[in-house]
Amino acid sequence: MILPIHFTVHAFAVMEERGIRRKWIERVLAQPEWTEDDQFQAGVVLAFGHIEEFGGRVLRVVYNDTQVERRIITAFFDRNRGRKGALP
Repeated sequence: MILPIHFTVHAFAVMEERGIRRKWIERVLAQPEWTEDDQFQAGVVLAFGHIEEFGGRVLRVVYNDTQVERRIITAFFDRNRGRKGALP
């Protein structure tokens, strides 16, 4: 089942502040290159994907699924993951 995406107020704010496009987040969610469970918050998932349009940098999308939606908590370009070619 595909859940509708809901962006928190914080997610919208950081997207605008950091120049992150909604379509990039949707792309990473639809086809993440890899995912990890958040080590500090149960039920929270980190999805990663390279964004070619942004110099191949790695976008990290932090979300959790509820029964009715996929809630986007935040998103940012992960400096620790490097650029295209960097391993997870």
